[in-house]
Amino acid sequence: MKSTIFSVAAFAAIAAAAPAKNNLLAVRQAAPKITDGDILNYALTLEHLEDKFYREVLDKFSEGDFEEAGFPAPFYANLKTVSKDESTHVSFLTTALKAAKVTPVEECTYDFGLTSVNMSIATASVLEGVGVSAYLGAAADIMSKNYLTAAGSILTVESRHSAYIRDALAQSPFPSPFDVPLTYNEVYTLAAPFIKSCPETNPPLPVKAFPTLTASPENPKIVTAGTKITLLTDGYVVKAADGQSQIYAAFITVTGPVFAEATPVEGGFSLTVPTAKEGMAPVAGQMYVVLTGCNTVVTDETTAAGPAIVEVTPS
Repeated sequence: MKSTIFSVAAFAAIAAAAPAKNNLLAVRQAAPKITDGDILNYALTLEHLEDKFYREVLDKFSEGDFEEAGFPAPFYANLKTVSKDESTHVSFLTTALKAAKVTPVEECTYDFGLTSVNMSIATASVLEGVGVSAYLGAAADIMSKNYLTAAGSILTVESRHSAYIRDALAQSPFPSPFDVPLTYNEVYTLAAPFIKSCPETNPPLPVKAFPTLTASPENPKIVTAGTKITLLTDGYVVKAADGQSQIYAAFITVTGPVFAEATPVEGGFSLTVPTAKEGMAPVAGQMYVVLTGCNTVVTDETTAAGPAIVEVTPS
């Protein structure tokens, strides 16, 4: 079994150098600076994935299949509109990159495991939520005001997609007053399992995937603050370098991570979903959880595994 070992001492040094306040600008931007071209290709990579996903769903399942699964009209027609939106985003970003003399990435080969309508729409909800967090997390790095405005206009549409699909799944369409920003590496970690191969001509992106972390299928169907859950580290082990220091599960929010002590169990860690402090963004909606040995900040340097996606019902 592969073993991932990280140094709590190193994390302590990073935390000591960080500002006391956990905020998006001061804490979450640990990654090296990248260009607007890199960011647009990063966005295009995600739009290609969403575009292909919806095209495959609509090719595989008919309107009758959706109605039989409990998604009556006009859901199927609206899903076609969502699919068209994603195709338009691909076209727009490709054109923008070519105009900037940057080679745009092309569509990759994917495996979405589309076995049913219900599973497909659950996956759509996850992808739309990740898309919102990806654009939000990248926004502060965009130098061009024109690109920033364009990215913002795509972000708002992705957010509407997310709310509509969440509502169709009987989830709160707006479970939190804040959305969650993710780093490039956190987003890529969530997208990578769907990507099987990409054209060799695609320009490389400055991203990496962390070890995969997933929510156990045995977790309660309804998770709220105070619920005990398990996160799985399939095929590897996360432990402190000294073998005894505390491991934490960090729930990422725009106002800073909310930490919970994580207890080792067979195949992963168990923890209790925490409650955010008064005045902070709540732990609610599609939450992203990473494992770390640091309980003051979360950066790409302090992340050992994840993020896992945990749907937390607002209290």
